[in-house]
Amino acid sequence: MTDDKQREATGFQEQAAYDETIDLRTDFVMVYGLNDSTPERIARWREAGYRVHLMTGISWGTYQDYLDGRWDGSDHWADAQAAGDGSPILHGKSTDIPYMVPTFSFTEYLVQKLRPIIELGVEGIHLEEPEFWARAGYSESFKREWQAFFGEEWQPPHSTPEAHFRAGQLKQHLLSRSLDRVTSVLRDEALKLGRQVRFYVPTHSLLNYTQWQIISPESRLRTLPSIDGAIAQVWTGTSRTPNVYAGKVAERTFETAYLEYGIAQDLTRGTDRRMWFLHDPIEDHPDRTWEDYLANYQRTLVASLLHPGVSRYEVAPWPNRIFNRPYLREGSTERQPIPPDTATSYLIAMNSLRDLDQPEVRWANEGPRIGVVLSDTAMFQRWSPGGDSGHYDGLQDALALEGREQLHFSDFYGLALPPLYEGQKVWPVQLENVLDTPDALDDVDVLVLSYEFQKPLAPGIHYALAGWVNRGGSLLYVGDGADPYHEIRSWWTGRYDTCVDHLAEALGADPKHDGIQPIGAGRVRFLPTRPADFTESPERAAELVAAIRELAEAGGHSWTPTNWLSVQRGPYLIGAVLEEAGGTHVVEGNYLDLLDPQLGLVTKRELGPGELTWLRDLSYDDEPLLASASRIVDWQQTDSTLQFTSEAPRGVQVTTALRTPTEPKAIRPTTVVPHYNAGILWLHHPGDPTGTHIELDF
Repeated sequence: MTDDKQREATGFQEQAAYDETIDLRTDFVMVYGLNDSTPERIARWREAGYRVHLMTGISWGTYQDYLDGRWDGSDHWADAQAAGDGSPILHGKSTDIPYMVPTFSFTEYLVQKLRPIIELGVEGIHLEEPEFWARAGYSESFKREWQAFFGEEWQPPHSTPEAHFRAGQLKQHLLSRSLDRVTSVLRDEALKLGRQVRFYVPTHSLLNYTQWQIISPESRLRTLPSIDGAIAQVWTGTSRTPNVYAGKVAERTFETAYLEYGIAQDLTRGTDRRMWFLHDPIEDHPDRTWEDYLANYQRTLVASLLHPGVSRYEVAPWPNRIFNRPYLREGSTERQPIPPDTATSYLIAMNSLRDLDQPEVRWANEGPRIGVVLSDTAMFQRWSPGGDSGHYDGLQDALALEGREQLHFSDFYGLALPPLYEGQKVWPVQLENVLDTPDALDDVDVLVLSYEFQKPLAPGIHYALAGWVNRGGSLLYVGDGADPYHEIRSWWTGRYDTCVDHLAEALGADPKHDGIQPIGAGRVRFLPTRPADFTESPERAAELVAAIRELAEAGGHSWTPTNWLSVQRGPYLIGAVLEEAGGTHVVEGNYLDLLDPQLGLVTKRELGPGELTWLRDLSYDDEPLLASASRIVDWQQTDSTLQFTSEAPRGVQVTTALRTPTEPKAIRPTTVVPHYNAGILWLHHPGDPTGTHIELDF
């Protein structure tokens, strides 16, 4: 297990001052927020041995000096995002922290606010959550930006589909423009000082932003030259957002997280930029139970590990709220601190994540690789005439919301969930990437596309898709042409009835033909159905599966339905029994259970619907260090001795599992409690971030 901090495999963000109870011993820390305490907090975390980054919000934050005129003598509340009634859209439950329209003046303010940070020697700056609400677009500053960008008078974003789509385009442009300016100027100033500072954007997935009706740069981040990567902010709060399958509305945290992490990879896939996957042991909703937090954390954790293309992780936001705040327990109305076993479980996972950069990857099911297309433009279509753009940010009870079918985003989930519940490898594909990434579809065998909830921004997208099909790809287009956004002004207007007609022309296909059409070495089928219809019943879901399967088999791929979604990454077996698929799956072998705070042995386990696992295969290699709730450093081993230092937050109980040929004759210090069985030595001791030095004699 590597101890190389240079790779920055694991990190966390924290706004609290350094404290030994939240010293997770990861490779780096992101000190959060800009205030008078920032320099001191940076210095203290660095003193504790961390590589130090800084994180702050780019669309919201404690920017009252800008809003009230202290910065330049002018009031800037007109730069707050505004809803249709003119009221500012506020962050969370705050009363004076609005989401901002990223005007030129606000962008310049951010540059000046961040400039002093360069001199503090941070290695990275994270500008998190560039967000513009779909229900916004009514402030005076946005109206001016509209006129400057489109060269015509502002239109209320909820007056027509075209106005809403164009408002989305402008919102994305403004956010991208601001990010480009801030990062480019600050990078230049850092270079003048002889410093290298990297810039990252922590952002929700395109799937979540679309579902929650928020606009963000997403694929545009790939075009910004000063951006070095991103953090995929996927966690329980985003992934438990309900969706519909087989007519049932439900939280599907594991499946949704799996799809969210899947699309997030496309922010950096095919580039040399970094991607971290976020996990959150709690969530923003403060009234869940410890049991709920742990179960859903493990669902998102395992979902992320099923994407072996990423091996860097933000292990937690806000460890202070995890380890130092009380929450409810099931069956109790009293809030209690974190249960000891829960704390140990979290730390085992966090420390094991440093070892996921494994060269050998084996999937349990070698069936077809299915891509479901998602475009940035889906964020621009989250309103229907006669409806409204609602507000949901994970803090409400989504299952109790009335009239929120829009939140379910059934046009997408209707395409993605049916093949996923067949146990196939399904992941979303960023449509815009086919324009500038020649290998964007190399890992896809069957591509599922619909323009009933999104649109292609350029005709070149269709030529790229046609080339892929001609080389052997299988394309399923799904849509009935009923989407009112087909009527907007765009590049296809006047020459084609809809953008689908241009797609068919590029392919050399007949969009009205029923059945598979051969195209070069590949094939296409047009299915004249509204995507959301496939969420209505098991029978409708089966119709879509049959169409995808037919294309896959026509392309020479075998299709084996299964309830088991699993991958082995080096010595790590990760898997889940898909709940809606039903049935059980039996895992047999010689394993250590990484989701068990005691790191128990597993030789046979039967998993039921919705159950998941993360196991360390003991037969894979002969490595002596198997797993630990601590960071193990200074490892020294001879034929008769072993010594190392175990670093962990104060207040947690550390469990470490080692492979040793015999039971040790002596263990120091005496605070370490051993247990030996079947060649495995378990050690238990209290956590200490400065390190517990352990010596074993054999």
